Amino acid sequence: MKLVFAGTPDFAAAALDALHRAGHSIALVLTQPDRPAGRGLQPTPSAVKRLAQALELPVRQPLSLKEPEIQHELAALEADAMIVAAYGLIVPQAVLDLPRLGCINIHASLLPRWRGAAPIQRAILAGDETTGISIMQMDAGLDTGPVLLGESTVIAADDTAQTLHDRLAAIGARLVVDALERERTPVPQAASRATYAAKLDKREATIDWKEPAEVIARKVRAFNPVPGASTTHRGAALKLWHARASEPVGDSVPGTIIRAGKDGVLVACGGDSTLEVTQLQRAGGKRLAASSFLAGSPLHPGERLGA
Repeated sequence: MKLVFAGTPDFAAAALDALHRAGHSIALVLTQPDRPAGRGLQPTPSAVKRLAQALELPVRQPLSLKEPEIQHELAALEADAMIVAAYGLIVPQAVLDLPRLGCINIHASLLPRWRGAAPIQRAILAGDETTGISIMQMDAGLDTGPVLLGESTVIAADDTAQTLHDRLAAIGARLVVDALERERTPVPQAASRATYAAKLDKREATIDWKEPAEVIARKVRAFNPVPGASTTHRGAALKLWHARASEPVGDSVPGTIIRAGKDGVLVACGGDSTLEVTQLQRAGGKRLAASSFLAGSPLHPGERLGA
């Protein structure tokens, strides 16, 4: 098929690569403008742009798809379909109507569960046992279109946003190729069961030690790798990258360090629960296993985190 592809991060790049490998003709790749990144804040191309250039595919980076110029360019292509994956720009109705088969979205949840910007992180934060990929026929709503194809995956107890992202990206890349192989009947979503995956706010990553350990452990997993669950120790920022709920060891003020050793740092949480932290990072430092971290930055029983 003759396709237009619209996407920006690694999640989308996996799908672009799969479509190219499957032999589809990618007439144009749309991705967001280069953004400042790294310590030097130099303009950096998206993962999709880098791949498109490596595959020698034409790339456009409009600020909006509402401009007549880009709409005329898309119309002239007469594409069979437009594939959208984590693009980050609104696709207006005028563009949705252009391809013969419309616009098809790769969404990282089992719709109508977790419509919106952060479905992977929200699924982990909520304690969902499963999630998946939905291949959706796009309409003007926010992830409201009928579903063409879907596949679920179990959220493992040690899944982080990164590991789950990588698994879902691979599933999405495979499913979108499958979706184009034959005509499928779109299945309307049950709007009454819809939930909204709001964009992440860095403030959410600050640990409230009064919450139960299981809730905090999910927060650590959901915010790994971005922005990282954080607390403070002696007034300095401290990020937690791996942690698990542990057995209660008695009543202590939430945030109190109960013990710190080679196996991890045990911290009191709400409801007499405890969290064992096994990977930490000080501001400006590296992520370190607890044993290596403690060798250079001791934490002592009785001290409080987040105080």
